[in-house]
Amino acid sequence: MARAIRLAERGRYTTDPNPRVGCVLVREGMIVGEGWHQRAGGPHAEILALAAAGEQARGATAYVTLEPCAHHGRTPPCTQALIAAQVGRVVCAMIDPDPRVAGRGIAELRQAGIAVEVGCLETEARALNPGFIKRHTQGRPYVRCKLAASLDGRTALATGESRWISSASSRRDVQRWRAASSAIVTGVGTVLGDDPRLNVRLSATELGLETDEPVRQPLRVVVDSYWRTPPGARLLNLPGQVLIAGIGPKGPSAAALKAAGAELIQLPERAGRVDLIALMEELARRGVNEVMLEAGATLSGAAVCAGLVDEILLYQAPCLMGQAARGLFDLPGIDTMAERVALEILEVRQVSADLRIRARPIL
Repeated sequence: MARAIRLAERGRYTTDPNPRVGCVLVREGMIVGEGWHQRAGGPHAEILALAAAGEQARGATAYVTLEPCAHHGRTPPCTQALIAAQVGRVVCAMIDPDPRVAGRGIAELRQAGIAVEVGCLETEARALNPGFIKRHTQGRPYVRCKLAASLDGRTALATGESRWISSASSRRDVQRWRAASSAIVTGVGTVLGDDPRLNVRLSATELGLETDEPVRQPLRVVVDSYWRTPPGARLLNLPGQVLIAGIGPKGPSAAALKAAGAELIQLPERAGRVDLIALMEELARRGVNEVMLEAGATLSGAAVCAGLVDEILLYQAPCLMGQAARGLFDLPGIDTMAERVALEILEVRQVSADLRIRARPIL
């Protein structure tokens, strides 16, 4: 199963919106076939492993990181392929949260006389697909809030200047997190102040992909209540889709954005701004698994207050920027220590001169 998990990780940048899945076939103590889901619409991990094993799949044990599918989607159900190959046993790490499967795959295999075990390395398998799991169980994507700050927690000078706080190595590391995301979300303030591209700028080779195809670009999303995004913004002039979420009436400025290639949606408002919960639910309906939130203190703070941030990805540079510089999160209403937002540190790693801290809000 550990080998199957490592195989599944190879689909980190390519399987969206499908889950990352790996499969290993073992017969008489030897691996006879293996595979991983490489891209949506392509063969699933089990199919590739069965093809590699050929006749040796008969009587083998299939180790799969996710319950084999039992429905017709873009590809036929993997349960039927495993049954036809006459495997002797299936060990899957976890139940598929997709309601089209959700135990049906296991039931079909057992009905065909195949022994099934569930739960081997489940924690590690769940870590492969946090967004896929959350989308199917809670109707929202997994939100990762990315920030870069000085050692004293400042993200920009009072003038708004912020290039560059973090090192080139950290910015390159961010590109990998972007490539693994389904969508990049920012606020109109960031667009107006920084004119970001919000795209993946690493090549397939740099990401370690065995393909010459262009790298998949995440959906770029701007939270822009009153359609203030300039039609000439850089993020509108790059390959990939752009979605602008607002609440105001769609006047001439909205028409100009639509002409520039953006898709515009009106969402419910909350306190005069886009309802972020409604936005995340809309993204989940569109098949978005993982969101990278790259925004200023206002939007980042609002997402934390709304309970939407699952993980904070903070790059902390060895410098000081002083009291007048801008902070990480706008969190109004915190007047006592009891009201502070507690965090669980998941990982601390050095990236060049910077520290990369991954933390989970405890709400």
